[in-house]
Amino acid sequence: MAKERRNLEDLEVRFGLADGLGPAGVRTLVMIRWVALMGQLISLLVVHYGLGFPLPLEITLGIVAFGAFYNVVCQTLRQGGPVRSGRVAAFGLAFDIAQLGSLLYWTGGLENPFALMLIAPVTVSATILSGRATVWLSFLALVSASALAVVHRPLPWPGDGLELPDIYVFGLWAAIVIATLFIAGYTYRVSRDARRMSDAFAATRLALSREQQLSALGGLAAAAAHELGTPLSTIAVVARELRKDIPEDSEWREDLDLLLSETARCRDILTEFSRRPDQDTPGPFKTVPFSAAVETAAAPHQRDDIVVIVEQHGPGGALDLDLEPADAEETVAADQPRVVLTPEMNQGIGTLVQNAVQFAAETVEITVYWDDSMASVIIEDDGPGFSPLVLDRLGEPYVSSRSGKDGHMGLGIFIAKTLLERGGATLSFSNRAEGGARVAIRWLRSDLEAGVTDS
Repeated sequence: MAKERRNLEDLEVRFGLADGLGPAGVRTLVMIRWVALMGQLISLLVVHYGLGFPLPLEITLGIVAFGAFYNVVCQTLRQGGPVRSGRVAAFGLAFDIAQLGSLLYWTGGLENPFALMLIAPVTVSATILSGRATVWLSFLALVSASALAVVHRPLPWPGDGLELPDIYVFGLWAAIVIATLFIAGYTYRVSRDARRMSDAFAATRLALSREQQLSALGGLAAAAAHELGTPLSTIAVVARELRKDIPEDSEWREDLDLLLSETARCRDILTEFSRRPDQDTPGPFKTVPFSAAVETAAAPHQRDDIVVIVEQHGPGGALDLDLEPADAEETVAADQPRVVLTPEMNQGIGTLVQNAVQFAAETVEITVYWDDSMASVIIEDDGPGFSPLVLDRLGEPYVSSRSGKDGHMGLGIFIAKTLLERGGATLSFSNRAEGGARVAIRWLRSDLEAGVTDS
């Protein structure tokens, strides 16, 4: 059963039926079909009883009743649970073409003025479905029109009747073909542009929302830096005084040294928070090789119990590096991009490396890759990996990314993702098959080197 479902989904993607509309759109199509069926019923009764045309009511009313039965089935499926709305819409519009073609066959074919209604399902498809689905529905409508031009039951004209010349019927067929192609093509292009504008508007709103959230966090960070400055200074003074009073061989001396070093680190972090943006404006001499920028961002987060490895993959081959080389300039290939190490890049990559180091069991691997068109950084660890429950939501604020760890606010990945995306990067998060997390950061090389060119 699962295999059949996968095959059906593959067919939907191949024919463009998977990218459709939401449940509200399916409900609208069902309502439109009820209106069309009611119009067909009224037209048949008026023509037969009001105008005196002896139509085959048993057959034509049966076709309308079958359309009503199909619509009831669609309503039942929609109410019974979630449906693949694109598939339902596409097959529903194909059914509408076939049902209307059957009615026209028994009521004069293209000689029936209502033959123009064959255009309606194609127009609806061009509005809500993909281009491939619209092409297939247009093909079905044109085949139906072509068949009806040749094969149909004649209209039961009173008296001697009326026989339309073949050239006139051909003109009706040509008009339906041209109208179908023109209206479908024009409507699809207009609807596609509208959908693109809607998607761009949604993306802009999301970007603005992220910037507002990041600005709010920046205000909180500035307030925290201001409030924590005095307590940290007090802690540092007390720790230094205690260190003077205890003997050199005391078991507490190592703990006090650690306390002083961590206090100094906190002071450096607060100083970084309070630094003005214009102090970090990159100059023409602040460009570094891409791999060196990654190493610089990752170096402050290494730990004695975790092995952190940087591996380069460029057009010239691969090279394994430790995070401790003294001169990164000597280890890089000449063709790798040079970048401006902005605070956004440094903080973003550093936060993701810090996150990997915190959750790693033994090793963190950082792969730096570049070619003529793009550059990327892949950060992998051998820890528990990302929680499957939040994997699709990573990058949102206050979403904790890992299972089995407490005390995390869920802001690190959000801040890193927002900062890196400012520079044109795209991020993807996944879990490795052998265990552990994987974060991929990618730039177009033109975006990555834009700051170097501008400076």
